[in-house]
Amino acid sequence: MDCFRVPFLKIPRRFLSPLSTVRPPQLPPPPPPPPRFQRHHPRDLTWSSAAAGASVDPSSLIKEDGIAICSSLWIDSFRDPGQTITNVTSYLRRLELWVIAYQKVAADDTGSYVPKNTIPPHALEGLLALRNAVLDGRFRWGSRLEFHVRSPRDKTDLEALSKRKIRILLTTSQPPPFQDRIVQEVLLMILEPIYEARFSQKSFAFRPGRTAHTVIRVIRRSFAGYLWYMKADVSTLLDGANVGLVINALLRDVRDKKVVDLVKSALVTPVITGRPDDEEALRKKRKKRKYQKKKVLAEDEPKPDPYWLQSFFGFAPEEAEKLPNWGHCGVLSPLLVNVVLDELDQWMEEKIKEFYHPSKTDVIWNSEDPEGGEREHGNTSWPEFVPTSGPDKTRKVDFGPRADAATLRKQLIDFCDQKYSLKLDNESLPIEHITKGIMFLDHVLCRRVVYPTLRYTATGGKIISEKGVGTLLSVSASLRQCIKQFRKLEFLKGDRDPDPQPCFRMFHATQAHTNAQMNKFLCTMAEWYRYADNRKKVVNFCSYIIRGSLAKLYAAKYKLRSRAKVYKIASRNLSRPLKDKKGQSPEYHNLLRMGLVDSIDGLHYTRMSLVPDTDYTPFPSGWRPDHEKILLEYIKLQNPRALEEQLNALQEQGLLTPQDYISLLVWNYKKNTNLLPAGDGSDTQKAKDLLLELAGGGLKSDIEETDGRKVIPVGVKNDKILSFTGVSLNLLVLSTTSS
Repeated sequence: MDCFRVPFLKIPRRFLSPLSTVRPPQLPPPPPPPPRFQRHHPRDLTWSSAAAGASVDPSSLIKEDGIAICSSLWIDSFRDPGQTITNVTSYLRRLELWVIAYQKVAADDTGSYVPKNTIPPHALEGLLALRNAVLDGRFRWGSRLEFHVRSPRDKTDLEALSKRKIRILLTTSQPPPFQDRIVQEVLLMILEPIYEARFSQKSFAFRPGRTAHTVIRVIRRSFAGYLWYMKADVSTLLDGANVGLVINALLRDVRDKKVVDLVKSALVTPVITGRPDDEEALRKKRKKRKYQKKKVLAEDEPKPDPYWLQSFFGFAPEEAEKLPNWGHCGVLSPLLVNVVLDELDQWMEEKIKEFYHPSKTDVIWNSEDPEGGEREHGNTSWPEFVPTSGPDKTRKVDFGPRADAATLRKQLIDFCDQKYSLKLDNESLPIEHITKGIMFLDHVLCRRVVYPTLRYTATGGKIISEKGVGTLLSVSASLRQCIKQFRKLEFLKGDRDPDPQPCFRMFHATQAHTNAQMNKFLCTMAEWYRYADNRKKVVNFCSYIIRGSLAKLYAAKYKLRSRAKVYKIASRNLSRPLKDKKGQSPEYHNLLRMGLVDSIDGLHYTRMSLVPDTDYTPFPSGWRPDHEKILLEYIKLQNPRALEEQLNALQEQGLLTPQDYISLLVWNYKKNTNLLPAGDGSDTQKAKDLLLELAGGGLKSDIEETDGRKVIPVGVKNDKILSFTGVSLNLLVLSTTSS
């Protein structure tokens, strides 16, 4: 019997056709041909936990706020980060998380946010069906023809596809399906808070709240005084890892079989890639076409990245070029990489404690605080400076000889070979001295000798100023790497004497649009080199290359033959229009005032004095991202012991909490309310004076006038509060206007 496939049911087609009470006699219609493939339609999918086939309204399952559920998961994870999680499936059942995942993926797919109340009913039904398929083990990663839920802008009729298109769809590489990305987002929302509470504080890659700028600031603050550096390249793990290794790393903290099996199936399921013959033929076909039809984007189609953003992504350092993508894990892959490498981070922290032997007489080394953390020493506002003279002279800058670094390297090679099957050697793990310059994130770490004026307080409180000497940890942007990146983006040619090349990608754009794009690019570059010591120099060099490239572009576009003529007409920052060779036309200002032409912004940072200074803001010790600090503070305030300690501290200092002030206010008001005379509502000033007399005449002088309002100071001692006989006026604001 011909039927549709629905989870747990096989419903005959005749039951799905509309029925009427009275039908005219007629011949039955011929049976439709069988479909070429079977797929799940969102409207045909129903689910009930009580009985199969019972329909459930998806909106009735959304009882809480999804953000509140995620917040509770983060709080529980950070409250007890060492516990083993055994019940993650309970969060996987929450439809609220699936709705949030749908909103995120739909925003990435369409370019606009989808509010929860505008999600169509068939999309909610599809989300419910997808959730049930995941919970029942019926979900298959990478499905091309069977979908539970589809993208809002996916209007493809799969049943109307030809055999050739179906064959191409099944045999060539395609973007990840919409429903796969929803499952990835749900897994990320569940697993990320669990592991973020366990990761090392010295791990920064692919973690929320931590960026490359964070790493540079940590190096500037904490690496002063180190001489030997060792760089290890473990980027081969980003291309893929052993499935057993990943699963064992997950099972250390999460013992939920359903979630682990779902991640395992994402790693094991093969990814369909296009055949090389078809890709080669397609490339040759595109090469033969001289003129390609310009694509017009639909209204609900996401716009591509602008040119300035594509150019900035081309500046990615070598350490940040690779983005992990394991199997069908998608956005979950970076988290899995950190889960696998977390054991290496923990091992390195143990080795640091073993090899780290600072001299107690030196001031630059931070000692451990008994209460946790590190005790600050030396000049905390200038942590990259290592003094070699004066009372804070550092006698032991190099805390360990090179032999210790070689021993650590050998142990690291053995650990990576046994744990990750990574074949490292001495060449891939070089040991470099700080004087030679350490390249990291396109910045150079080096040490230079400086002679600052040191001021310190001697015995007797006398301030002494003397000329000091010391070494300074310098973090400078690599100009060579900057030239290399510009050459890769075809903005210049040459190495020693770089020559800007015309930016023909912007040939058909207007001068105003081109300048605006390049200004955004320059502002982003200035932000990228924010913490570099040579920020002014390198950003001014970027501005020189961009300005020369645009000048050559405008010379070719307006047939001006040279950059000098372009600068003569458009000025140094290219802010004048180039349509008229004589400069600004007389009617240009009038057209600009009427809004008939676009205003042309000049290029930024054409002079070095316009580039902002380097940000030397001191980096705090024990730094944590803002969201982690808020979580820890919230958890601390929920602890009854911490609250009791704070109350005891307030009582010792003779202070009262705002709750106690309000309690006294209400109690004294009820106690003395019968003493107030009855009067009209407009005469409030007499009532206020009477309240002040009841509270005690000596307190009238303590009232301060603030913006026309009389406020009683709150910093009153405890004994003074308890001596009140009338209405307590603490935290009581008496308005001078009639209430």
